[in-house]
Amino acid sequence: MTLEHLSSLPTQMDYKGQKLAEQMFQGIILFSAIVGFIYRYVAEQFGWTVYIVMAGFAFSCLLTLPPWPIYRRHPLKWLPVQDSGSEDKKPGERKVKRHAKNN
Repeated sequence: MTLEHLSSLPTQMDYKGQKLAEQMFQGIILFSAIVGFIYRYVAEQFGWTVYIVMAGFAFSCLLTLPPWPIYRRHPLKWLPVQDSGSEDKKPGERKVKRHAKNN
């Protein structure tokens, strides 16, 4: 893989995609913690709880960290660039912004 090919990969998520990724991440972690706790209670092995939660963490990272297309369904619509027109005004025509004094 060349660097040009890597730069063409998408790297962003939209806001709804970020919310979905966060919800999925928390749900998977919570589910794996519950399963790990139940397995620990039944098998009386605390080590398996740690392994199950770590596996849930790895699985949730695999699903939520890469910017999969499911997280890019709602792109932002940016406003076009507008000329502020401040260059055309003379210094005397500009409004001076004054801050209220805090007493």
